[in-house]
Amino acid sequence: MTSPEAESLPADPAPEEPSQGMPSAAHPAAETPTAPAPTAPAPDAPTPEDTPPPRPEERLEKAVRVAEQALIEFEIAVETFRVEVENFSRLHHQKLGPMYTRLDELDAQIAEAKAARTGDAEDLRLAREARARVMPMPGVEELFHGWIDSEGLSPEGAAMLNDQPVRPPQRVRPSADARRLYRDLVRKAHPDLAQGEAERTRRDAFIARVNHAYTLGDEEALRALTAEWEAGPASEEQPPSRSEELYARLEWLAERKEMLALVAKRLEEGAIGSMLRVAQDDPDGLLDQIAEQLLAEVAGRERELAELLG
Repeated sequence: MTSPEAESLPADPAPEEPSQGMPSAAHPAAETPTAPAPTAPAPDAPTPEDTPPPRPEERLEKAVRVAEQALIEFEIAVETFRVEVENFSRLHHQKLGPMYTRLDELDAQIAEAKAARTGDAEDLRLAREARARVMPMPGVEELFHGWIDSEGLSPEGAAMLNDQPVRPPQRVRPSADARRLYRDLVRKAHPDLAQGEAERTRRDAFIARVNHAYTLGDEEALRALTAEWEAGPASEEQPPSRSEELYARLEWLAERKEMLALVAKRLEEGAIGSMLRVAQDDPDGLLDQIAEQLLAEVAGRERELAELLG
C-alpha cells in the first residue's frame, strides 16, 4: 500500500542520455555540473614564497627623501626672504640714510645750543653724547643718490631738477618670473640631491651662480642657467643606503633645519625684516611714508634750532 503523499507525487521522469554538441533550451549547459579543469599557474606569477619581504631600510629611505624635500623648500623660503631683506635694507639706506644723518646733526646742534645758553653740567654732557652719535655729514653725491658727481648732474639728477620723470628706484625684490625660475633651479640642482662628491661639487658651484643671479634679480641669467642645467648630465636617483647612514642623514637634516630656523628668526626680528613683513605688498610705499615723517621731523628740528639761535 502506498501512502497518500506518495500517490500525490508525480512519477520521476525517465533519465535521458546526455546529448552531444550544443545544449538544448530544455537542458542548458549551466544545469549540467562539470568539474573545473585544473589551471596551471602562470610561469611568471610570483608565489607568496617567492615575494621578498620588505627591506628594513625602506621606511628610513622614505623619511630621508621627505626630510630632504622639506629642507630644500625651507631653504628656498629663507633665501628668498634674505634677498628681500638685503635689497630692502640697501634701498632703505639709500633713500632714508641721509635724512637720519641730518636728524642726528640737528639733535647735536640743538643740544649744543642749549648747553651754551644754560652752561649746565648736565646739558653739556647731553651735548657731548649727541655730538658723539653724529655720523659724518653725507656728501652731495649721497644726498642726490648718485645723481651728481664731479662731472656734474647725471641724466636722473637733471630730470629731477626739471620736474621730469625720474628712473624708478631698484626693485626691492626680484620679479615673479625670477622667483619661479629660482625655485625651479634650486629644486632640480640642490647639492643635497647629489650622488658622490664630484657631483656635489658641481652642484655647489652651479647653485652659487643661481643665488648670485637671483640676488641681482637677473631674470635672463636665470633663464640661461635653466637651459644650462637642462642640457647638462641628468641627476641620478640616490641609491639605497645602510641604516646607519640614513640615521646620520636624518640627524644632519634636522640640524640644518634648526640652523636655518635661527637665521629666519634673526631676519624676521630685525628692524628691516620687521618693516618688510609689515609692508610686504608695498615696500616702496612704506619707504615713502617714512620719508615724509622724517622730512617733517627735520623741519621741526630746524625750527627748534632757529629759535634757540635767534
